Amino acid sequence: MSLLSSVSLLALAPEGFQSGIISTYLWAFGQGVLVDFTPCVYPLIPITVAVFGAKGVSRGKALFLASAYVLGMAVLYTSLGVLVALTGGQFGAWLAKPVVVLPITALLLALAASMFGAFDLQLPPSLQTRLNSVGGAGPLSAFLMGLVSGFISAPCTGPVLLSLLAYIAKSSAEGGSVIYGGSLLFVYALGMGSLFFAVALGASLFRPGRWMEYIKSVFGIALLVMSFWFLRPLSKVLRDFVVNPDFGLYIGLGVAALGLVLGAVHLSFHGPLIERLRKGVAVVIVVVGGVLALNNIMYVPEGQWKHVESFAQFEAVAKVANDYNKPMVVDFGAEWCTPCKEMETITFVDPAVEQELNSRFELIKIKVDNVYDEGQEEVNTLYQSMVAGSLPGVVIFDSSTRLSEQMDTLRAGEPPAPAVKINTMKHPEEFLELLQSVR
Repeated sequence: MSLLSSVSLLALAPEGFQSGIISTYLWAFGQGVLVDFTPCVYPLIPITVAVFGAKGVSRGKALFLASAYVLGMAVLYTSLGVLVALTGGQFGAWLAKPVVVLPITALLLALAASMFGAFDLQLPPSLQTRLNSVGGAGPLSAFLMGLVSGFISAPCTGPVLLSLLAYIAKSSAEGGSVIYGGSLLFVYALGMGSLFFAVALGASLFRPGRWMEYIKSVFGIALLVMSFWFLRPLSKVLRDFVVNPDFGLYIGLGVAALGLVLGAVHLSFHGPLIERLRKGVAVVIVVVGGVLALNNIMYVPEGQWKHVESFAQFEAVAKVANDYNKPMVVDFGAEWCTPCKEMETITFVDPAVEQELNSRFELIKIKVDNVYDEGQEEVNTLYQSMVAGSLPGVVIFDSSTRLSEQMDTLRAGEPPAPAVKINTMKHPEEFLELLQSVR
């Protein structure tokens, strides 16, 4: 799976099947398959299959034993996915805080460095020995081997797994379910199990070689771009790194392709000095291209939306709407909220939706990235009273709602009565119908 497709799915990963959740599952499956080709996993696949007894037996028994092994992996990874999804409810709000984002970014950068061979992640020797002793022939032994395999292969699989868990935590903060988090890692485990099934059923693997280091470089580059993805909410400068929304995406892809040609993947940091320098420059070029493409994907034109940061600003815009008997759309969003970005980049910019919004509605946009910081009390009150602190949060008021006359109740945190309240991603056709129903 290409770097840019992985990064794009990470940045724009959907919440429901209507938004392309199948693509996200395919992405997770692909990550599992790629992990199989790393040096910590690939050479051991035939040995592992032989140990749990899937060689020289009928295809049915081989498939059964391989299934037991993969089920063990699935139990391990699915449990981690569920655990992170359960504890990720506040993660989204934390993503606007440097004290949380900077350590995550530092960890991702360190994991990227390990993928490039700067250092090796190693389990304590005593633990490694005990884990390697788990197993033997039979379905129960195969299951136990699968259960501990994630720890044994952690030097190569750990960075990928941690990036997936970070994504799940972010997704759960934006409304993703525990089932979604667990099933995503279940599919990742199935991807990892694909080669084990193939070998158990008699397939021959090609010879291990330097190409396995290429796979690690791909993961290293992806982790670098993912680091930028976590930093985006902290810096407007980073978010505004956009060339031209009409063709900036293609420029970014072209720059990334140039870096790949120059050696970001196939050169080594362990070669001669000139090779190391060339690879370093090429990696930087690919990352810059990936960042540029990602920013262009996430670019949202301002349009006629009015940004509000206080009661006074909100009252002024509401008064204009009330004076002209116009309905209102209030959009609560945050830089870390993926469904909010989907609404902005897919739904609001649809030509029919955009025309309906601009021609009939007064449009208000309220950013809630830092609502828990000092000086954000008024924004937080609007956020909590109108959408009960959930994102995405789009509230549509008809023209009979006199919001400018309800400021005292809003200051007290009492919600007005909206015509429509939306807290999930809506596609253009569905959102347009909701707009047209409001008069």
